[in-house]
Amino acid sequence: MDATSSNRNMKLQRKGLFGGKMPALWQVLLLLMLVVPLMALMAQNVKMTRAQYVAMYKDIAVREMVDFKIPASITLAQGIIESGNGNSRLAREGNNHFGIKCHQGWEGKSMLLTDDAPDECFRVYASAEESYKDHSFFLSQRSRYAFLFELSITDYKGWAHGLKKAGYATNPKYADMLITIIEEMELYKYDLLYNDALARQKRPDEIPEADQRKYEAFGVGKNDRKVLTNNERRFIFARKGDDFYKIANDFNIYNYQVWKYNDLTKNDKIKEGDMVYLQRKKSKANTPYHFVKKGETMRGISQLYGMRLKQLYRKNRMEPGTQPHAGQMLWLQDKKPRK
Repeated sequence: MDATSSNRNMKLQRKGLFGGKMPALWQVLLLLMLVVPLMALMAQNVKMTRAQYVAMYKDIAVREMVDFKIPASITLAQGIIESGNGNSRLAREGNNHFGIKCHQGWEGKSMLLTDDAPDECFRVYASAEESYKDHSFFLSQRSRYAFLFELSITDYKGWAHGLKKAGYATNPKYADMLITIIEEMELYKYDLLYNDALARQKRPDEIPEADQRKYEAFGVGKNDRKVLTNNERRFIFARKGDDFYKIANDFNIYNYQVWKYNDLTKNDKIKEGDMVYLQRKKSKANTPYHFVKKGETMRGISQLYGMRLKQLYRKNRMEPGTQPHAGQMLWLQDKKPRK
């Protein structure tokens, strides 16, 4: 084949590829442009089934059962109801599976949704697991739910009716809804895993036993830090190995704020079980007075009531640095009257 024939064939091939086939190619491209976004939209609208929800979150529910003694069946059933099998906007965009609202003092991310009223504030979590932890903490640290923890871990019916009685939900059929879901999905079988899971997973609780449910729960912070409130001030119980730096890092505050909020100096040490405030304490307590017990110190009492040490001294007309004696009555709201 000569050069002229070769060039002629190449031109015919180009003409066939980019000429005669051009309309068909553009049709394919146009079809793809329409179909791909449609497929993506359809994928977004695919809803999770109840069975899929259980499969995805059952392990988390069992871990929470071990840590907080809340039946896994109850946790899963509540998650199913509150999140619509994980399909609600709050669950999808905010990882909030239990409809927990912001409450006063919440400083994490949030989103506004209409619930009982327009534009109510709901907590936003980094993950669904974080939402599960906050739900467990919410129930275990609020006094109105305390009676539930006296029930057997397998008494899901008692828990369901107890939650309704304690006012968890306004729906009069809430307990029946929980029980129906638990029985239809056989969620009670996860409660039977408690003892085995306990042996494998149990971790020490950072909140001293004597202080369980004594304070109001606020939420769960970084590294699973359980945050409580006392006298409307947020605090934690220190873990083993805690220092100013670790606590400041976990709560995005400065080192000096930790020791200042707790009437300490930078040379002081934090011990496991110490109450550590994350914001400035108040100038007075929520109770009028305190009778000093043997061994109590002024700073310890100021921590106990969430009030500033300087104010405690001032209200009792005591010299800073001095300590009270056993049986002494300390004023926590008004100043000690002059003689």
